[in-house]
Amino acid sequence: VWAKKRSYVLGGAANVASNIKSLGAGACLCGVVGMDKNAEVLLSELKKQGVSSRGIILIKKRHTTVKTRIIAGHQQVVRLDWEHTEPLPQGINARLYEFVKNNINKFDALIIEDYGKGTINPWLAKKVIDLARENERIITVDPKEEHFQYYAGTTCITPNRREAESAIRNLKIQDTTNSLRINTDRLLNNKDLMRAGRELLKYLNLDSLLITLGEEGMRLFERARGGLAVSIPTQAQEVFDVSGAGDTVIAAFTLSLACGAGKLEAAHIANFAAGIVVSKIGTAVISKKELLERLPKS
Repeated sequence: VWAKKRSYVLGGAANVASNIKSLGAGACLCGVVGMDKNAEVLLSELKKQGVSSRGIILIKKRHTTVKTRIIAGHQQVVRLDWEHTEPLPQGINARLYEFVKNNINKFDALIIEDYGKGTINPWLAKKVIDLARENERIITVDPKEEHFQYYAGTTCITPNRREAESAIRNLKIQDTTNSLRINTDRLLNNKDLMRAGRELLKYLNLDSLLITLGEEGMRLFERARGGLAVSIPTQAQEVFDVSGAGDTVIAAFTLSLACGAGKLEAAHIANFAAGIVVSKIGTAVISKKELLERLPKS
């Protein structure tokens, strides 16, 4: 491959924080990176964008997670992942929790991004969720499918369809009407999805569940509506790259809630935000101006 250009963009939880900042709010990151050149690049970019890195811990003998995408003709050819996924030492988890605890009064909302890279364990998840609940803070999660059980009692989780299917099988959830073997069947149609979403909402005692469905839009389930599902059609006009779309969804959804929107309104706003970001090449963010121009005026 003849390389013409190399660029660095924020990914993972940093992309979520970048989206929040781009939409006009403040953001503070809490997590771990290695003591390496990529960490320096990451911290420099965060500073440039005005995202606080006060909660980031540097760890020896651990790579900063990097995804190298080879792009040709506006299409991804291959991706190389450089990362460590071993669980963090408990002492590091305790430091992460203490940072959140000591700063909870400065936050309107918390977002947990679980990419299965060893940062989140059951202890840390429960401590942060309990802290958010005690302080009446919004807490949303983009969960790894193997870890859904960590996030019971949160404001919302935002899996995609594949993650929801995997989680339902992993949790061995059974439809209480006995008309669908959720733990073994794929959610091949919308009827299955609606029933499975309601069971997942109930099983995890969630305030809400937002399942992203790509070209089919989203489904929002709310406990306050008795688990009633609302279908939200996609707003994407052109789709070039879905990288980081889930990050944009949870950023826009959570920020909308923090600004006083209801969950359905927040889901619609997040849907418009996703429609914008997938029209861009690579992991990208959207601006407040872009979102306001796309939202209906009335």
